[in-house]
Amino acid sequence: MKSKNIVGKLSVNQRGFGFVAPEDGGTDIFVAAENLRGAFNGDKVKVRITNIFRGRLEGHVTEILEHANSIIVGKLTHFGKKVAVEPDDKRISREIILPGQKYLPNTKVVVKVTSWEPLRGKVVEIIGKVNGVGVEVRSILRSHGVEENFPPEVQSEASRVELEPSEKEISRRIDRRNLKIVTIDGEDAKDLDDGVFAAETDDGGFFLGVYIADVSFYVRPKTFLDNEAFERGTSIYPVDRVVPMLPVELSNGICSLNAGVNRLAMACEMILDAFGNVTSYKIFPTVIRVFKRLSYTQVNKFLDGDKILSDCAENLNALKKIHGLRKKIREQRGSIDFDLPEMKIILSEDGTPIEITKRIQTVAESIIEECMLLANETVARHTVKKKIPSLYRVHELPSPEKVQTLNQLLAHFSLHVTKSANRELEPRDFQKILSKVKGMPAEKVITGYALRTMQQARYAAENLGHFGIAAEFYTHFTSPIRRYPDLIVHRMLRASLETPEQLPTLAKRLDEAAKHSSERERRAIDVERETLDLKAVEFMKNFVGQIFDGVIAGVTNFGFFVELDNGVDGLVRVASLYDDFYAFVEQKFALIGQATGKSFHIGDKVRVKLSSANTKLRQINFELI
Repeated sequence: MKSKNIVGKLSVNQRGFGFVAPEDGGTDIFVAAENLRGAFNGDKVKVRITNIFRGRLEGHVTEILEHANSIIVGKLTHFGKKVAVEPDDKRISREIILPGQKYLPNTKVVVKVTSWEPLRGKVVEIIGKVNGVGVEVRSILRSHGVEENFPPEVQSEASRVELEPSEKEISRRIDRRNLKIVTIDGEDAKDLDDGVFAAETDDGGFFLGVYIADVSFYVRPKTFLDNEAFERGTSIYPVDRVVPMLPVELSNGICSLNAGVNRLAMACEMILDAFGNVTSYKIFPTVIRVFKRLSYTQVNKFLDGDKILSDCAENLNALKKIHGLRKKIREQRGSIDFDLPEMKIILSEDGTPIEITKRIQTVAESIIEECMLLANETVARHTVKKKIPSLYRVHELPSPEKVQTLNQLLAHFSLHVTKSANRELEPRDFQKILSKVKGMPAEKVITGYALRTMQQARYAAENLGHFGIAAEFYTHFTSPIRRYPDLIVHRMLRASLETPEQLPTLAKRLDEAAKHSSERERRAIDVERETLDLKAVEFMKNFVGQIFDGVIAGVTNFGFFVELDNGVDGLVRVASLYDDFYAFVEQKFALIGQATGKSFHIGDKVRVKLSSANTKLRQINFELI
């Protein structure tokens, strides 16, 4: 076989081996641990194919073209007179020597690599003592390059932002301070970027106004604030804190739609017919004064018959009706509802996890979601129709290969994603499957697998539609305090209304902003997931030796993952199954005993004992009962 050199990005597994994803989009190449030649996870490398085994390409790294990250977080260690850092990331198997560093026991640090061969570095930040309050979460943030504090020049700009909108600017805008606009959020929310007002019209239809904080008025292009917001891309919500995209002077102050004060906003006002269809709309800068700040809990109580919000009754009753109509419209066009409860971890004041619950969406949250979805669709349709350059939230069709894999799983449950021969796959094809698995023990597992079958939603400068919600036009307009793409959409809308000659200049950065924002969103998701996993393991340490019921959520050649009712999952290692030799049958998503034929399949109910919860590795291990 003739060898071939390929350039690609390396992804390293915690077990030491890696895969190189070629830049040209070809098949991934397996690289054994001994053939990585010092390359780290995320590095851009050149790899030479050396073998093909059972259809799998194998190779070894011949050159490291670009290191992904020179910042590494870990624990100080020492051997003899040498001090080093042991990386938290177990995909980095080598310690980094720290010349001249004093040894500090049980200390987490941030290290900047100064030499790759030999591997050397220097400490640039001391995070704190291992297991100190907030230290582990802060370590996760630093390992992803997330800084909590804003640079001095950014903070300086933020401190100079006005505390109240000027009368001059208010006079330039359409005034909506007469409307009883409300914000509806969680009790602890501080960055309130959306307000709503609804009313029934004389002809049986509805007026719906969605009012979004006009962040673009305060964060102008090429300022320190804008550069920092672009770099961050999004606010991040680790389990114990918020890392905002904008300083608190804006996110919790002048840009937050706090009740009883004047605030600048961008309005998307829509007229809906009696069936919930938008018949006309207006998008414009406005000034509002939120009538009342409401919580989801208060609104849910009102909807259940409580009279405490009688002064908001007209608004809330109209919103409830609009919610029902819009939900029905989305269901009819095939919008997929991945109804997966999120894991919520309750912490004590010192960050200790004391309870794990399921975060289930309430009616009040669903009402706001429908309003935001409709505003996003309306704005996207507007920018396309008016040919205004913009950013879009796109979600493309799943790949045929992933659908085929999903169908292999569904076959075990006598189900199949089907479509007619004369059309492409549609969202309703998935919607039908999810409706059929409602109430099944494996419902959550199948729904989660169907979700992973989807392409990853991303930002793009071209409207490509949104497969998941079955929308021809879609963007993100409703959260400019915490998402940079929304800020750009606002900026483009404002320019189209006030300075259209600036649109070509602003449009030059759209592709770059789309790519960077998508990457930053994925970083935020990784940080949030890792901090949840950390606290979940900390919580489960209290229950070692106890027995739980769960469902098999994933199967590999080294065991199967079991998810408990509270959302925590852990591994039953194949080596702990002593009654037979179990082989992984990939096509059946199962481990099958060679002598007994006994199988462990995705979706099966099992009873397990918690054998260990390792916070250092963030791993939970079960034994089968």
